[in-house]
Formats: sequence, structure tokens, C-alpha cells
Amino acid sequence: MTKPATTVLILSTLALLSACGTDPSERAVTGGAAGAAGGAAIGAAFGNPLAGAVVGGVAGAGTGLLTSKDQVSLDPK
Repeated sequence: MTKPATTVLILSTLALLSACGTDPSERAVTGGAAGAAGGAAIGAAFGNPLAGAVVGGVAGAGTGLLTSKDQVSLDPK
């Protein structure tokens, strides 16, 4: 997979997972946790899981903080 395609996949996944919560702080926590986990896994593949976890965690938390539950929702209702 090319680097841009990997980046798009990661950011899309973070956007979906960041909606796990009803208020911005809950989405920031869940998005940050999911981003850190995903970032660590991807960072490990490139030799630096800590950097991947930090970047993923910040991206996930930011996405969760800046979205509303109506913008990105896993609930089909």
C-alpha cells in the first residue's frame, strides 16, 4: 500500500472511531485511545511505535474533540 493510501485509511478509521461518545470529551478520549493503538501498530511496522502512538493519539483526540455526535455516528438511528 502506498504512503498516501495508508494515511487516508488511518485518518478515515480515526474519524469513524472518534464518534464513540456523546460529548466532545468522551469522543476525544476514545478517539485518542484508538488513534494511539493504531498509530503504535503502524509505527511498529516502520520501526518507531512510540512516535506512531503519539501522532495517532493526537490525531484521534483532535478528531473526537472537533466532531459532533451527529457528524460521525456509528448508530444507524
